[in-house]
Amino acid sequence: MTSQEILASLQEKFPNEIFELKENVAGPILIVPAKILLDVAYFVRDNERLLFDSLMVLSGVDVADGEKKILEDGSFEYVGGNLASVYHLHSFTHDHKLAIKVIVPKNNPRVPSVETVWRTADYHEREAYDMIGIIYEGHHNLIRILSPYDWEGHPLRKDYKVPEFYHGMKVPY
Repeated sequence: MTSQEILASLQEKFPNEIFELKENVAGPILIVPAKILLDVAYFVRDNERLLFDSLMVLSGVDVADGEKKILEDGSFEYVGGNLASVYHLHSFTHDHKLAIKVIVPKNNPRVPSVETVWRTADYHEREAYDMIGIIYEGHHNLIRILSPYDWEGHPLRKDYKVPEFYHGMKVPY
């Protein structure tokens, strides 16, 4: 099935929603509104023509499309911007792939959890939460997975500042 046919299936199922399809070297990327992500996930998994039964990877991304603010020392920081949750899907039955991307504002990064759709999303969502700060609503155990539970901030955000100390110990960097 081509990316245009996949898009047509989604537009037929969700006629009041706006989807954006981008072709990429790695395959098609479908931008989906966060509010319907869970419905879209069930649809692409269960629809006989699609059957995206495998979530290969879920990634959190700081797209840093905010404003760059130059600081006094010559460095810069990002102000505003968005985060994205990207789902790379594969159909074993039809052998086609699709990436679904959900973009949310950095100041309210909430995305529905898809762990009920693809169980493997459990650890992927925890990692994206820990490293980027996306809150996966409905996740059964959304706690840090790589950083200590009381770590402050999200280390893969482009505006992240490494703390000088953690519990009185100097943080090497």
